Amino acid sequence: QVLLVESGGGLVQAGGSLRLSCAISGRTISIVTMAWFRQAPGKEREFVAAIRWTGSSTYYSDSVKGRFTISRDTGKNTVYLQMNSLKPEDTAVYYCAADSRYSRRYTDPSEYDYWGQGTQVTVSS
Repeated sequence: QVLLVESGGGLVQAGGSLRLSCAISGRTISIVTMAWFRQAPGKEREFVAAIRWTGSSTYYSDSVKGRFTISRDTGKNTVYLQMNSLKPEDTAVYYCAADSRYSRRYTDPSEYDYWGQGTQVTVSS
């Protein structure tokens, strides 16, 4: 079992920055991929970024590429999402997710076994 707890959300003006954290506990040895997804009201859950737990390959959606950076600290069992140049359309609940199997379908939320409770990010114009 893996437990994920997000933090770092809040209200920021357009153009500002936030850093989200996802603290991981439990059977961390089983993790292959960590990811961030987001969900805005009335919309489906959307892939944001992913990182392989070993090897550190990273993947981004086109909408955040160049503005967001995903990273992980294996010593602290924490994954981060640094979000710069935020836009009002980035407003959503952001979720951290963990996958215990290698998959190339890292953008598909159904591939992930564990989810955090989410943290709200609101970007004002």
